[in-house]
Amino acid sequence: MTSTTPATAPRKKRLTTSAMIASFADPGQRTTNAPFGHALARLAEERPEIVGLSADLAKYTDMHIFREAHPDRFFQMGMAEQAMFGAAAGMAEVGLVPFASTYSVFATRRAYDFLCLDIAEPNLNVNVIGGLPGLTTGYGPSHQATEDIAILRGCPNLTIVDPCDSVDIEQAVPALAAAPGPTYLRLLRGAVPTVLDEYGYQFQLGKAAELRTGRDVVIISSGLMTMRALQAATQLEADHIDVAVLHVPTIKPLDREAILRATGTDRLVVTAENHTVVGGLAESVAATIAFAGQGTRVIPIALPDEFLAAGALPTLHDRYGLSTSAVVATIKAGLAGRSTGGPWAADPAPPTA
Repeated sequence: MTSTTPATAPRKKRLTTSAMIASFADPGQRTTNAPFGHALARLAEERPEIVGLSADLAKYTDMHIFREAHPDRFFQMGMAEQAMFGAAAGMAEVGLVPFASTYSVFATRRAYDFLCLDIAEPNLNVNVIGGLPGLTTGYGPSHQATEDIAILRGCPNLTIVDPCDSVDIEQAVPALAAAPGPTYLRLLRGAVPTVLDEYGYQFQLGKAAELRTGRDVVIISSGLMTMRALQAATQLEADHIDVAVLHVPTIKPLDREAILRATGTDRLVVTAENHTVVGGLAESVAATIAFAGQGTRVIPIALPDEFLAAGALPTLHDRYGLSTSAVVATIKAGLAGRSTGGPWAADPAPPTA
């Protein structure tokens, strides 16, 4: 007598990701490798005052490209972000133009006082490069800088840039070096999508850019969410929904005139950002509209006001509403007048005594 074991269905392969090298690029999408590192190395060929610093994260902020091209102008500061910012301030005081790189969580949470008082208060030309902004890593709250813009928007003199793709980054680097005061760049690293070259785009510090026009909806977006906004707009064409996209690469100073032009119609206004719904692009746009006396409704696509889960980036982007399909669903619900159930739908109840 023989026994048989019932056949079991093959286990579905689990999505995985790496916090250090994960890319949010879609399969088969055009990408450019390490655009920040290559742009900085090229700029340094023309400007001998450019120097690079890293808090033991050169490989993971693409600063290793600069290090290999200009080893005598690279400074490894170790795991000491506060000391790195202090050193960068000193370098700027004597006429150098430092680019100091670390993860966004360390630049904002650990070293804010040094960024504020050593760099921003004397208005020095120090360029802080923050890797893993928002939900660009699956490592959980210790590495997900979901609130970096909210932390830094209140710092005087500081310019904040949230680039969409490799084109944005490559063009932003020389603009940041030329800006007289301090800047903070939300770095997209590794294999970065190349998108904006198809739209005749040119980065201008402090200026928004209308990438496409549309009569029904306008998406005001920043960072990687501009890519998702463009993808969503293309998909919505099949349903005869005409979507405009206004890309806002500079969060501070904000291009308020462009925002008021975009929102001063009867179109549905949607904001899209890779950042918590608190203190970022959505609230900047809403404040701009309110201060101008407009009564426009704004639907924000943003991360919820909570610490996020760890996991694979595609799964997390779906879960927290940043995927292209989620953007499409939010816009359709907004046009239908339904609650989208997004991160702004309800605030948590206050604790009871």
